Amino acid sequence: MKKIIVSVTNDLVTDQRVDRVCNSLTKMGFQVLLVGRKRKNSLPLEERKYATHRMRLFLKKGPCFYAEYNIRLFLFLIFKGVDILLSNDLDTLMANYCVSKLRRKYLVYDSHEYYTETPELVNRKAVQNIWKRIEQWIFPKLKHVYTVNESIADLFRDKYKVKVDVIRNMPFKKEYIITKSRAELGLPAEKNIILLQGAGINIQRGTEEMVEAMKYIDGAVFVIIGGGDVLDLLKQQVKAMKLEDKVMFIPKMPFGELYQYTVHADIAVTLDKDTNINYRYSLPNKIFDYVQARVPVLSSNLVEIRKVIEEYQIGKVICTHDPEEIARAVDSMLKDKAQYEVWKENLSFAAEELCWESEEEILTQIYSAFAG
Repeated sequence: MKKIIVSVTNDLVTDQRVDRVCNSLTKMGFQVLLVGRKRKNSLPLEERKYATHRMRLFLKKGPCFYAEYNIRLFLFLIFKGVDILLSNDLDTLMANYCVSKLRRKYLVYDSHEYYTETPELVNRKAVQNIWKRIEQWIFPKLKHVYTVNESIADLFRDKYKVKVDVIRNMPFKKEYIITKSRAELGLPAEKNIILLQGAGINIQRGTEEMVEAMKYIDGAVFVIIGGGDVLDLLKQQVKAMKLEDKVMFIPKMPFGELYQYTVHADIAVTLDKDTNINYRYSLPNKIFDYVQARVPVLSSNLVEIRKVIEEYQIGKVICTHDPEEIARAVDSMLKDKAQYEVWKENLSFAAEELCWESEEEILTQIYSAFAG
């Protein structure tokens, strides 16, 4: 069995894309080891079909954290038996690239986003330039690359003149079954649920405006499930606006548990702003989680998300982040019962196509070159 070491900078608990890739590689006959980090508040890992390793780091964030992580990852990889190195995102690429050159191992790069144009970097030019230099040094030398959608793939192809495949962030196909009641999950039984879920609830994702929109929405609660940089600010905002009875916060959880919350939502939202290239062309995996849970989607007007919503007719796209306009869009989605039923019916068809089983075929083609 050929050995693949997969590396990420997160704590593995909520990274659905990487878990799916690891499961697919295991099914193909590879021996997989997934490497990440363990935080002080990390949840325990559920049993998986592949091996995992989480490193405890001294530093938690910032440039020094990434330096420490890549040094530690390099030292871990350089002495491990391995045939293929799979680097997820630019923040793991340096260590993987150096080891692949020193040990003459295959390197595969999975870019989950257009990393150098994330909002966390665009206003920090010195830090952004460091990441750009790393990317410009390594990316043109890569032979096996895939990313999450055609828009980002085209950016890489145009810039670096390399072949880039596309594997979208889709969940495994799920049978639509509700096994827990709202009461069992601590959700309100008599109110409409507007849901936002994700591990990256960060700046410029429209969550603050959605919270403010709840001032104008009656008979509903906005449920936020997950983690991110702006959660503390959102909680302060909810308190300041006296919206405690209209906004709920639920901590991040293993994705196996999350589905039962998602299926109880009446509307799911994704409201990222077009403030940077990374968000402009983003296609979050939560979109497809919403589809598998058969929940109509309210989205901001971003090109890749709009394509999915319009092609499958599974929700509404709005071109504003004005809280009152968001509230009107939510109200119209909930009150137009005939349209709502059409969306629900279309979601059943979409769930058959927008699933990992479709994307897995592309993954299999990429890694079959290493299987011999």
